[in-house]
Amino acid sequence: MAIRFEKVNFSYGAGTTLAQSILHDVTLEMPTGQVTAIVGQTGSGKSTLIQHINGLLKPTSGRVTIDNFELTHHTKEKELVKLRKSVGIAFQFPENQLFANTVLEDVMYAPVNFGATKSEAKLAAEHALTRTGVVRELWGKSPFELSGGQMRRVAMAGTLSSDPSVVVMDEPAAGLDPKGQGELLQLVLELKKLGKTIVIISHQMDHVIAVADHVVVMHEGRVVAQESPQILFNRDITWFKTMKLDLPKAGQLAEKLRDEGITLSRRPLTLNELADLINTEVSHE
Repeated sequence: MAIRFEKVNFSYGAGTTLAQSILHDVTLEMPTGQVTAIVGQTGSGKSTLIQHINGLLKPTSGRVTIDNFELTHHTKEKELVKLRKSVGIAFQFPENQLFANTVLEDVMYAPVNFGATKSEAKLAAEHALTRTGVVRELWGKSPFELSGGQMRRVAMAGTLSSDPSVVVMDEPAAGLDPKGQGELLQLVLELKKLGKTIVIISHQMDHVIAVADHVVVMHEGRVVAQESPQILFNRDITWFKTMKLDLPKAGQLAEKLRDEGITLSRRPLTLNELADLINTEVSHE
């Protein structure tokens, strides 16, 4: 399911004296069946952008096309049901997404809301909870009794339980320990194998390298780059400083080597690649 933004502008309080402009002439494409990472400093418009993908926000001007659904300022609320069945969002703060008495009831909500029977919804919820690593012992608990990492897994399960074609994740690894982060990245890749279109916001560039096919860089409400990680992370270091973006750890180490007078033929994306470059280009000098 392709996602296209065409000259999208968005302002909170549009048309009032308190209007706050957030997105400016955003034009981009998120390819079908791929993982698109959206990166940028805090306040760059990333979260506002993704809320347009399932109509939580509507453009002040311009349009968003998700497959054959067109979202504009004039789209009616009742028209958004079909879109929201196809696009699931896991928000940055899972406590804002959870509400039911038990974990299982919470995850059942989306399929029931979209027309599934209770038995169908229960099966879908159990499958989603298992997929996201929520152990059965927690299914009968209140979601508000859980740790932050557990709540994040439950919120993700709720997003997946209705089997959306597009899965949007806002900082999904926040609150997870290293093992949980690794499992989350594996889940992203598994969803991609199932043909889903994934959109992920992350400030962890090593996570972007691990899963993304395509990266969109936001800066002050504008798209300043949209390209593969291989191209993006070989831009000049001054560009990253201007955008206030970090390099992946391997790139940071390579820049430190450069400062010490050791220049590699290219900026590595992973630590394994860095080690290989050092072994072949430095160790034999």
